[in-house]
Amino acid sequence: MGQLKFFLGLQIIQSDKGISIHQTKYANELLKKYKMDDTKEMKTPMHPSSALRIEEDSPKVDQTQYRGMIGSLLYLTASRPDIMFSVCLCARFQADPREVHLKAVKRIFRYLKGTINIGLCFRRSQDFSLLGYCDADYAGDRWERKSTSGGCHFMVK
Repeated sequence: MGQLKFFLGLQIIQSDKGISIHQTKYANELLKKYKMDDTKEMKTPMHPSSALRIEEDSPKVDQTQYRGMIGSLLYLTASRPDIMFSVCLCARFQADPREVHLKAVKRIFRYLKGTINIGLCFRRSQDFSLLGYCDADYAGDRWERKSTSGGCHFMVK
């Protein structure tokens, strides 16, 4: 059968140095599907000073399309941890998406356009250990008083 090169939308490159995983083909398909393939690129997935919240005065957007975009981006986070925070923040507003939330999602797509080839790389090593960290902000959401928690794991040599 040969080496594994493509599996469930993941593109896999195996070499003597290690394994690289990316979803370039899937990301390109997403950009075309949502007509974002000819837009301007962004350097960050979210503006540093943006604070998404429930917006009563912003116009409503199509909930089905918004959920589809979020679902597609969540699948992309399998190889793109750099967009995880932004996508999960936007996912909180799926029940009542507004124009400001859709703008934030479109910015993530514009960021993807400029960083289409980013993925994960696992270097081959005989000697490594797993190191993990976690944190929570304890009711950091000012409006709903929800907590945000997260974790990060590193394979260190």
